[in-house]
Amino acid sequence: MLSGKTALVTGSTSGIGKAIATRFAQDGANVVLNGFGDKDEIQAFREELAAECGVKVGYSGADLTDAAAIQDMMDYVGTDFSGADVLVNNAGVQHVAPIEEFPVAKWDLIIGLNLTSSFHTIRLAMPGMKEKGWGRIIQTASAHALVASPFKVAYVAAKHGIAGLTKTVALEGAEHGVRCNAICPGYVHTPLVDAQIADTAKARGITEEEVIRDVILAAQPTKEFVTAEQVAAMASFLCSPAAAQINGALMQMDGGWVAQ
Repeated sequence: MLSGKTALVTGSTSGIGKAIATRFAQDGANVVLNGFGDKDEIQAFREELAAECGVKVGYSGADLTDAAAIQDMMDYVGTDFSGADVLVNNAGVQHVAPIEEFPVAKWDLIIGLNLTSSFHTIRLAMPGMKEKGWGRIIQTASAHALVASPFKVAYVAAKHGIAGLTKTVALEGAEHGVRCNAICPGYVHTPLVDAQIADTAKARGITEEEVIRDVILAAQPTKEFVTAEQVAAMASFLCSPAAAQINGALMQMDGGWVAQ
């Protein structure tokens, strides 16, 4: 379906991003990974994905809180891969604390990584997509792009910002063959959520088991975690011809969380 196209997936060395990158490679796209981690493990994943799917797999270790590093990453994708046809803004970080105790540095980090980096990647990818007359921009948002939770002021603010960014970019790209949508998962069992469970337990003064039962899955009527593979399947669908008229949408994948 994506043969001959290139997908850049930020935050793709683990979790949701890794699942999305894998799915796009299976769909025939060349893939550029981005994220931190063990260099040998990342290289092994690149080689495995390229061999199994018969595609080209690149990597940028750009720090997405650094605008100059993002520029270098986008230049690399342009030079080595003829630009990003599909851009997935997935990189993110979380911190849980009451607002009066929320570290200013954590606010700056979360807004910078979860929101501002998407502005930079999109502004740099959009000209090439418009020139080609086709592009797909997918934001990994969250149910927190639609509703709030206590102790997550920076994350909720960033994800609400992603919702507005998605809608604006969708309007600007609409007549140029560029579609921009956001996937809004509920809780996905990833390393990020594992860390959040521990932080929430500390913030609320309860056990981690109680966090999972009474805080996390209590919000999802299905009482099940969303899987990274389900999010990846949605990302794949949003790049398909069947999704050509889906634009500016916030695609809920939350077991009914925000329906309540």
